[in-house]
Amino acid sequence: MRDLDLTTLRLFAAVCDARSIARAAEQANIVGSAISKRLAQLEDTVGTPLLVRRRRGVEPTAAGASLLEHARAMLASAERIERDMAAYAQGVRGQVRILATASVMAESLADDVAAFLQVPAHHDIQVDMEERISPDVIRGIKDGVASVGICWDAADLSGLQSRSYRTDHLAIVTHPSHPLAVHETLRLEQTLDYEHVSLPVTSAVQVMLQRAAALQGKAILHRVIVSNFEAALRVVRANLAISVVPREVAEPYAATFGLRVLALAEPWAQRRFAICFRDEAALSAAAKLLVSHLAAEGQPD
Repeated sequence: MRDLDLTTLRLFAAVCDARSIARAAEQANIVGSAISKRLAQLEDTVGTPLLVRRRRGVEPTAAGASLLEHARAMLASAERIERDMAAYAQGVRGQVRILATASVMAESLADDVAAFLQVPAHHDIQVDMEERISPDVIRGIKDGVASVGICWDAADLSGLQSRSYRTDHLAIVTHPSHPLAVHETLRLEQTLDYEHVSLPVTSAVQVMLQRAAALQGKAILHRVIVSNFEAALRVVRANLAISVVPREVAEPYAATFGLRVLALAEPWAQRRFAICFRDEAALSAAAKLLVSHLAAEGQPD
């Protein structure tokens, strides 16, 4: 297969989004025939039809949908490359990209990075952060998407080096009128007859909860799956379900939302996060400084 050029992939994605070659051409300020020619060359390159024409426009074929997914990833990578190189061109002498889980992002990471950047010696360092679930954090570090990752140390960190970061405590959050709200402390098995609102089922916490429930011969009853903790707590506030959420995240919302935050009496409820990377010796000077700062912030007082 010949090399795929980014301009053609960008136009292909634009056509798929607009569902129209004419609209995509208007947005790109080029003639539609030029896009059609590029798309025909692209189909010739990959050896299969990518678009099918309908009465109201075009839509991707199965092969086109697959290519679109890859194209978006390639375009996003290209944008990161452009941003990184622009940063160096503007005099930024160090850049570090971090992949971190929702818990880390919601709790302490932003404050710790801000403190790092306030050090005068670090003013020429740029730090980018992206939220991902634990398996994707690890995969991203192994694939070289970012140099530093932070996730629960219960995740499979094989093949990576790591240093300890902060800890948190999982808790059960309920509406005040929920039957479980009368308790101060709960075990997970006491919650398994009630519906939960959860983060994605592939996240490290949900995998752990599913395993713990399986040991009781039960399963987590997922009523709602959301992408962030605030959404989960809003579902709890509506009294639609309960949720397992870090106490450090839930408590600031508890008074505002009128929620009960109950201690979770499980050995795995206190979590430690790990800073992971492929090879500490191979980290850039900026990344080494940041890793050392985060590891120091995570040490007990």
